[in-house]
Amino acid sequence: MTHVMNTYKRLPLALERGEGCWVWDKQGKRYLDALAGIAVCGLGHSHPELVRAITEQVGKLIHTSNLYEIERQEQLADRLAAISGMDEVFFCNSGCEANEAAIKIARLYGHGKGIEAPAIIVMEKAFHGRTVATLSATGSRKVQAGFEPLVPGFVRVPFDDLAAVRKVAANNRDVVAVLVELIQGEGGINICHADYLHCLREICDANQWLLMLDEVQTGTGRTGKWFAFQHSGVRPDVMTLAKGLASGVPIGACLAAGAAAGVFKPGNHGSTFGGNPLACAAALATLDIIEHDSLMANASTMGEFLRDGFRAGLEGVAGVREIRGKGLMIGIELDYPCNELVTRALEAGFLINVTDDNVVRLLPPLTIKRDECKLLVTTLTPLITDFLARSRAAQPAVPTA
Repeated sequence: MTHVMNTYKRLPLALERGEGCWVWDKQGKRYLDALAGIAVCGLGHSHPELVRAITEQVGKLIHTSNLYEIERQEQLADRLAAISGMDEVFFCNSGCEANEAAIKIARLYGHGKGIEAPAIIVMEKAFHGRTVATLSATGSRKVQAGFEPLVPGFVRVPFDDLAAVRKVAANNRDVVAVLVELIQGEGGINICHADYLHCLREICDANQWLLMLDEVQTGTGRTGKWFAFQHSGVRPDVMTLAKGLASGVPIGACLAAGAAAGVFKPGNHGSTFGGNPLACAAALATLDIIEHDSLMANASTMGEFLRDGFRAGLEGVAGVREIRGKGLMIGIELDYPCNELVTRALEAGFLINVTDDNVVRLLPPLTIKRDECKLLVTTLTPLITDFLARSRAAQPAVPTA
């Protein structure tokens, strides 16, 4: 019996230690971690430089509070501004907290323009968190169900649909911002088309809206750039980060630029633990390692290797809809609900995930090597092929959206 609240349907696995892309359970069985704590452990496990940085900081100072200047926090803010082109950074502890900050910036910005009930455009299948405001922004009834009344002030449109955004612009004068993931992680590794961000920027500028990007899962090198928006060269007004920023030490960040910079004033927002010396030391070390070990380039190369490998191995297999992704953010969409594959992969010694019911999601560490990628492809391909053959014989396919 456990007294842990029953909020997760946990797998029967207790991990004890890790090294690089590998983890071991209490019985000593080894697993290739192709999930990285859901895009958190970008450096893999027990990276010696990260361990050293955390250990040194623990021996000096873990926490003070934001009542005082925090040197590590200032250093991290400067570093994030330098690599992103953004102007200001607010630190918190998680992705949903970072998105809460973004929502508050948008509302305060709207009130400053004299709008009584500022609204934010959000997307179908989006995921922004599980606080009441961020689950209201999230595009999943499964996540929202039972927590009504939801927070008002969100206008939902289909993802990657510029016409729908323009229609809202023509009919809703209360909108002040657009909040979007350039790659929907929880929604199934859905990727927007090449000109989407450029066009959103134009729409936002024309209407004096804030362009706000949720880069909680895509940020910190995951897609082969520091941030996904850098593939297009369009700077947002607000960007949120978390997950891989400190390689497992809890941290979140909300970055602002342009019209969003300076919106928050003293007393408008805060966080007890946000940006403490320990979290910032871990984040600074993470950024250093990603840069000097060329891990963004590795994410691009290994991500392409994985996608090419799965496309070759699954070519012509009935039930495979699409293999997509960017960098080390990969989705294999099938015709059938495939949560069973998580357990089958676990039995074979691999940690994977299924999202949106029928998309195998792979988020391996940015440190993954070619031989580990090859092992992942050669093991998962027959598991997927066998699963699809049995599924086709037993049940109808998932309807195409």
